[in-house]
Amino acid sequence: MTEAVATANANVALAKYWGKRDESLNLPYTGSISITLAGLTTTARVRFGAARVIDRIIMSGREAEGLEAQRVSAFLDLVRQRAGEEPRAEVEVASNFPVAAGLASSASTFAALALAASRALGLSLSPLELSVLARRGSGSAARSIFGGYVEWQPGQASDGSDSYAVQLAPAQHWPLGIVAAITDPGRKRVGSREGMAQGLKRSPFFPAWLQSHDADLEAIRQAVLARDLATAGLVAESNCLKMHAVSLASSPPLLYWNPTTVAVIQRVHQLREEGTQAYFTIDAGPQVKIICPLAERDAVAAAIRRVPGVHDVLLSEPGDEARVVESE
Repeated sequence: MTEAVATANANVALAKYWGKRDESLNLPYTGSISITLAGLTTTARVRFGAARVIDRIIMSGREAEGLEAQRVSAFLDLVRQRAGEEPRAEVEVASNFPVAAGLASSASTFAALALAASRALGLSLSPLELSVLARRGSGSAARSIFGGYVEWQPGQASDGSDSYAVQLAPAQHWPLGIVAAITDPGRKRVGSREGMAQGLKRSPFFPAWLQSHDADLEAIRQAVLARDLATAGLVAESNCLKMHAVSLASSPPLLYWNPTTVAVIQRVHQLREEGTQAYFTIDAGPQVKIICPLAERDAVAAAIRRVPGVHDVLLSEPGDEARVVESE
C-alpha cells in the first residue's frame, strides 16, 4: 500500500472566476486573481492499494456518498490514468473551516488531493502540472497549489493544457490581513458549479460580466504588484458585486447573501468612512472576506464581531503553497 498526506489552503479571489467555457474540463471564460489564505487548511490522506472494489472516501469525518463520492473517485481516476495504475484508494479529507459554505473549501480539497494522490502513486508533478490536475477537480483549486498572490490563466487550448495558475508574488510580497466573517456556517443551498451554469445560461448580465472582466483583472494585477490596497480593494469590490449581479439577474434569481452579509458590507463601508482601509469581497456564498492592512486586522475583526448575526470571525493573511507532509 502506498500513502501520502498533503495540505493546501483555501484562497479568496480578488478578480473572480465565474463561468465555464468547458464544464467537463473546468475551463474558465476569464482569468482570475486570488490570495492563498494562511490557516484555512485542508488535509488529504490518500492510500492506494487497498483490497477494495471501490474507493472509500471520508469527508469531514463521514463517509461520502452519491455525487460527492463520485466526484472524488472521478478525480482519482485521472491520477490513476496518468500513473498507469488502477488500485483503489482509501481517502480521508478534513478542513479546519466550514466546508461548502462559500470559503473555497473545494479549492483546498482538490489541491490537497492532487498533491497527495499523485505523490502516493509515485508521480512527481511540477507545480504547473499539479495546477492543471487540481483544476479538473475544482476550477479554483488550480490557484491553491500556489502560495501568496496567484493568477489563473484561462488558456486557449481545447484540452485545457494551458489553463493553469502561476504565482504573481509570494506571500511575503504584501503582508495583508484577511478577516472572514462567517454569517452562516451551514452548507449553501446552491453550489458554485450550479450557480455558474445558471448564470451563464439564464442571466442577461453574463455578457456584460465578460466584457468588463479583463479591465478588472489588469487593474488588480498591477495593484498587487504595486501593493496598492485602495485600487485592489475598490476594484475587487466592484468585481464581486458584478459577479453576484449575474446571479441575481438569472432566472430564477440566485441570491447567496443573507441579511448579515449585507450588514457586514455596510460595516465595512463605515470602517472606510472612519479612516480604516478595509474592503470586502464575497465568493459564491454568504460569507464576507475583508481585506485590510495586516496591522489593522485585529481592529477590523473586532468591529465585524460586533455585527449582529455574525457567527464567527476567522483571521488570515497570505499563505503558502500546497505541500506534502507525509509520504511512504
